[in-house]
Amino acid sequence: QVQLVESGGGLVQAGGSLSVSCAASRSISSFRAMGWYRQAPGKQRELVARITNIDSTNYADSVKGRFTISRDNAKNMVYLRMNSLKPEDTGVYYCNANGWSPLLEYWGQGTQVTVSS
Repeated sequence: QVQLVESGGGLVQAGGSLSVSCAASRSISSFRAMGWYRQAPGKQRELVARITNIDSTNYADSVKGRFTISRDNAKNMVYLRMNSLKPEDTGVYYCNANGWSPLLEYWGQGTQVTVSS
């Protein structure tokens, strides 16, 4: 079991930058991967970025070159740096922890990111 707490969301103008953070209640190095997902109103939750236990990363095509995911195992933190934000980046951003079993998946409560045009 792990608790994930996101922070750092807010309102930003298009073209601006924002970072969101995820604090885990225990070691994140034990997870296969940590990720950020987002859900816009009326849409399904989608993967934004993911980082594995060996620091391999992958990104949604829509955010490649603009977003960067990183982790600090010593602090049990995962970060998402978002640059050149667009209105379509608006949504609730969720932190995700993926265990080594498909049954072991955890979610944070989410943090709202709103990009105004």
